Amino acid sequence: MVYIYRKIVNGKPYYYLRISEKLGKKTITKDIAYLGDSIEQVKRELSKIGKYKKEIHKSYKIINNFIEKNHYLEQIKGLKLKKDLFLDEKLSEVESCKLHFNSQFRRLDNLTKLEIWKYFLIEFAFNTTSIEGNTIKLNEVRNLLEEGKTPKNRTLREIYDLQNHEKVFFELLKDKTEISHDLITSIHERLMVNIDPRTGYRTRDVRVLNARFKSTPAPYVKTDMNLLIKWYTQNRDKLHPLVLASIFHHQFEKIHPFMDGNGRTGRILFNFILMKHKYPPIIIHNKNRSFYLEALRTADNSYLNEVKNDSYIKLIKYLADEMISSYWDIFL
Repeated sequence: MVYIYRKIVNGKPYYYLRISEKLGKKTITKDIAYLGDSIEQVKRELSKIGKYKKEIHKSYKIINNFIEKNHYLEQIKGLKLKKDLFLDEKLSEVESCKLHFNSQFRRLDNLTKLEIWKYFLIEFAFNTTSIEGNTIKLNEVRNLLEEGKTPKNRTLREIYDLQNHEKVFFELLKDKTEISHDLITSIHERLMVNIDPRTGYRTRDVRVLNARFKSTPAPYVKTDMNLLIKWYTQNRDKLHPLVLASIFHHQFEKIHPFMDGNGRTGRILFNFILMKHKYPPIIIHNKNRSFYLEALRTADNSYLNEVKNDSYIKLIKYLADEMISSYWDIFL
């Protein structure tokens, strides 16, 4: 496999074309060409290489992904952004995703954008429902949402779960409203169609499985949601949108305002906040479920009136990584 390797020396990037080959039981990795110290130089040098043209062609997607990602990263680093205590070194990478999202993706024709949104939605719906125990596999999700083919030996609840996510997500792409009680309860109600009739803020106490916190007592759910929405309103122009969405998401899950569907509703709201601030949505992958839940737990000792940087740093950096990896894989 051929790929581009970036080496940082005294803060300056240097790019190399690297090949990884199997020789018997061993994997040998070596640099085969120096490509320069900028992405523009990388593009020029790649076009001159003839010896490994076939291997470069096979690895086109990986190489192109690297070039585009680093092209926008170089542009962002040239802006000398103001530091963010929560995002730290992840800030430039997050902003490069936003730059590409708004300058390239949003300018695509509507049909191409719709195809990409559909691809994103399938990956998002599969992962967010899998986190909650949905057993439908990714290829079955594609067949269901693209071709209407119902998977065998799966429950109707699991099928409705995925179909509801598709409907809600595409409705939210057009929604211009702000975060409010009506929006939150409406999203939850639509996600729970044919799944759970208990909609609206809960009026009974719940126990959150494997949680280290106690969810808000039922009589105070509306009060705590009032405080959360007020906090969001006061901080939406003060905090970085990814930080804002992350803290909102954690506090929402801590309140646990519904009898069921809190995780699914919370992850939809997380992406709604990002998109409202012109950032791309993210996929929280089921394969990282244990790390995701642990990162949420780490923040449990932080409250809205005292948001602690050390409590949220693990969660925010994890979510930043999820944005970076899912963005360049899907939206490029």
